[in-house]
Amino acid sequence: MNLFSERRFTRWIILVVSVVLIGLFIWNISIFFDRIKKEERKKMEIWVEAYSNIINSGLDSNVDPLSLTVIERNTSTPMIEFYVENETYKTRNISNHEVETKAEIRDLVETFKSQNPPINVTQDGKLLSKIYYGNSEVLQKLKYLPAVIIIAIVLFILIMYYFYITSKSNEQSKLWAGMAKETAHQIGTPLSSLVGWTELLKTTSVQKSYITEMEKDIQRLETITERFSKIGSAPTLQKMDFVEITKESFDYFNARSSKLVELSLKTPDKEIPVELNAQLFSWCIENLVKNATDATRGRGKIDLEIKDKQKYVYLYVSDTGKGIPKNKYKRIFKPGYTSKKRGWGLGLSLAKRIIEEYHEGRIKVLKSELGKGTTFEIRLRKVN
Repeated sequence: MNLFSERRFTRWIILVVSVVLIGLFIWNISIFFDRIKKEERKKMEIWVEAYSNIINSGLDSNVDPLSLTVIERNTSTPMIEFYVENETYKTRNISNHEVETKAEIRDLVETFKSQNPPINVTQDGKLLSKIYYGNSEVLQKLKYLPAVIIIAIVLFILIMYYFYITSKSNEQSKLWAGMAKETAHQIGTPLSSLVGWTELLKTTSVQKSYITEMEKDIQRLETITERFSKIGSAPTLQKMDFVEITKESFDYFNARSSKLVELSLKTPDKEIPVELNAQLFSWCIENLVKNATDATRGRGKIDLEIKDKQKYVYLYVSDTGKGIPKNKYKRIFKPGYTSKKRGWGLGLSLAKRIIEEYHEGRIKVLKSELGKGTTFEIRLRKVN
């Protein structure tokens, strides 16, 4: 049995045991409830017997004091006495506001009948009245106790599950952050060597255009290394022009994108100051553009547009790709989700983390239509 099967088997065992325990608990509560109900039935039978004794003793006879005590002490069981001869009702232990009309009394009688069978009051073998009684306050509370406890157990399980998922997510985040930092560290060593070799080549007769291209690639690797080194750490945000940073990022990937993909950028003719980390924000835009390029299958149109609105600045990234189903608008930002055969499904997840966790902004799918394209929206707060 592999690890996955063992975990699945363990989950089923835990589920079955939990269901059995809850079933046993409900069964024991039911038994306890029935016992109390029987005890209340006995008390009511004793009460009716005492009541019958008082009736049978007559008005001129000495009333049994014990019977009077039994009658007086029952102040918790709600009851209605129906007199057979004149078809009238008399209530006990029921507040007046609960039953104000005869129809309400009859409705309450039906409720009591569903809870407990009535008890007859007789005199010399003749039926005088019927006592209809309901569950006492204790029984009423016990009736809902299993539901309350089950809800409490479910809430407890949900809270424990939430903490488990949160801790697991934190562990995964730490793992990814550690891997990213280690990657940055590993790239740094050969990168330093490449810088040295480039300086050495400058002293030779190698064509300068080659060295220039190598320096561009080295600069790109340095940018990637810096990005990876920032994962898992609180980035330094600086007041920057949102328009300028976006233009720089756009110019970089526009020069390196396929000629079959038409890129455009529309910006306001003014500066928009925002607290930014240029490296991470550029990475976010790059991920969105790569995602849009994949959506268009390398042949289409991608438009970037910046809009200045009151307290916020908005960046819209639109493509003419295959579109996203509405039920996957949020799912696409989860780590590991991808619709491609190749890929880790981390691009949009990183973009969301960069915008929402590091820059306290918002990123979402603004709109999408299958076969026509998608528009992503980034919102960041402006600063003075």
